[in-house]
Amino acid sequence: MNRHVNAIAGRLSLRPPQRRSLELLDRVTEILPPRKGADVTASLEIIRSEFPSVTDFEREFPSLCFALATGVGKTRLMGAFISYLHLAHGIDNFFVLAPNLTIYNKLIADFEDRQSPKYVFKGIAEFAIDPPEIITGDTYEAKAGSLFSDLVRCKVNIFNISKINSEVRGGKSPRIKRLSEYIGQSYFDYLAGLPDLVLLMDESHRYRASAGVRAINELKPILGLELTATPFVESGKGAVPFKNVIFDYPLSAAMADGFVKEPAVVTRKNFNPAGMSPEEIERLKLEDGIRLHESVKVDLETYARENGHRIVKPFLLVIARDTTHAAALLQLIQSEAFFEGRYKDKVIQVDSSKSGAEEEEMIQRLLKVESTDEPTEIVIHVNMLKEGWDVTNLYTIVPLRAANARVLIEQSIGRGLRLPYGKRTGISAVDRLNIVAHDRFQEILNEASQPNSPIRLQSVVLDAERLKAGTATVVSQSRLATQLGLRPPQMTGTTTVAGEVEKSGFVRPEELAVAQLAYDVIQKLGDQPAVLPSVEHLRKPEVQAAIVKAVRERQAPQLELDGVDPGLDIAAVVAKTASLVADHPGGHPNSPSRGHFKFPQLTA
Repeated sequence: MNRHVNAIAGRLSLRPPQRRSLELLDRVTEILPPRKGADVTASLEIIRSEFPSVTDFEREFPSLCFALATGVGKTRLMGAFISYLHLAHGIDNFFVLAPNLTIYNKLIADFEDRQSPKYVFKGIAEFAIDPPEIITGDTYEAKAGSLFSDLVRCKVNIFNISKINSEVRGGKSPRIKRLSEYIGQSYFDYLAGLPDLVLLMDESHRYRASAGVRAINELKPILGLELTATPFVESGKGAVPFKNVIFDYPLSAAMADGFVKEPAVVTRKNFNPAGMSPEEIERLKLEDGIRLHESVKVDLETYARENGHRIVKPFLLVIARDTTHAAALLQLIQSEAFFEGRYKDKVIQVDSSKSGAEEEEMIQRLLKVESTDEPTEIVIHVNMLKEGWDVTNLYTIVPLRAANARVLIEQSIGRGLRLPYGKRTGISAVDRLNIVAHDRFQEILNEASQPNSPIRLQSVVLDAERLKAGTATVVSQSRLATQLGLRPPQMTGTTTVAGEVEKSGFVRPEELAVAQLAYDVIQKLGDQPAVLPSVEHLRKPEVQAAIVKAVRERQAPQLELDGVDPGLDIAAVVAKTASLVADHPGGHPNSPSRGHFKFPQLTA
């Protein structure tokens, strides 16, 4: 096995199906070294001799499809492919196609933001020193003048095929084919002339036969790598499978191996639609979905706190019939009459009705929906959020559009299967994706139980009265922590602090900031028995003076960040903090022989 495969698989923590894909690429490059102008017919015979599933490249250059189930990690696999081809074969030029604007922006972030946990080259030492240059459909003209610098080796171009499709309507040439004054030819011609261009196609089934792709094919890359979870195209006669699939890892395998959430269809206990209008059923499903979402939010926070993990902020996805329906749902959720207006600033509508600044804001909020600092908890969409939107915190789906059971299943589960911690936890609420479908409950279960269904669904019956009662995550902390104004880490809207009736010993925010800094200094002094042999020594003026000095000098930058009034009596705040710590039952000295004491635990 190529040493680069082992190194990259280890550094990127590739899952078995991702690693297998990389191993296959390694074997392909061994029996068919990528080169410009290769004989496609002869190349196909070489590949077919070892991989009989590949019966046709379906292009004018060697192109292979890796079909990996949603949630397994196709974007990371693209990063692994590029790393391997660059490190093992010295290939420097890559062209990545995205199917739409949402995925285009996501790919740019995943390839460009080295601080992001989703950065596709995280752990590749060579790229930490000399990262690839990311060139996009929006920046290629401005960057054209620097492309020939010896300092820029690996270059990754990311383009939005839907934009190129719109440019080539009516037989026009795409903008990329226009002459560039910087390079004396079009950017397209520059790319087509490269001896080592590799084309990577994300969600390739979405645009496989589009006019934009036919134009891009003229780049004549040395190799095409297609990634999709659905290796077929729809036609009037049904689904037409790809002929160039070299590796197929279906959703059933991903579920069996525990790489994705366990989907469940949800209904209400004793649900009876008799006498209910479609509008009443729709609202009931939406309300129950939000109550379930609130319950899941507490379960996720409780799990994270009990196990020392980051807190995951879940969100709920509503599938609307059309843009008019989506707008009406948005208006409903933003009204004060709906859950007392709690979600009016936590909901976004994502569909084609947005343009310009509204569209940009929508996309930015959508891209940040996993962040606990981003307020969105409800996303209403019509038809935009399909393949490639790889969030991990979608836990509840409320489908409100008419469709047969199979379409509802396929459309619903694809966006929510990814696990926030990368693997199942064994806790049902953390590992489960909920599809609220009161009126279609049995129909969906029946469809999922068909022999040809790729998945099996759990069933969940809600106790509506119990959900209405509500739950909260209760965090225990000491009286001292409350008196010092300290809060548990990762506070959320559902976090309750046990015994919070206890008031802080400080009123003004700037006093609290100084008190907390003083406590940090006192904790450090606890490891210096020569300076602070017991907690009672905190009452001594000379010890308090040392704390004041440390707060003023060593912690000054933090005080400035907190906007502390320079006229504040820091000595008085330090004296009060020291007294609170000394008076706390947990702050008494340990045995005299040890010469120092333990500080009280601030949280349970």
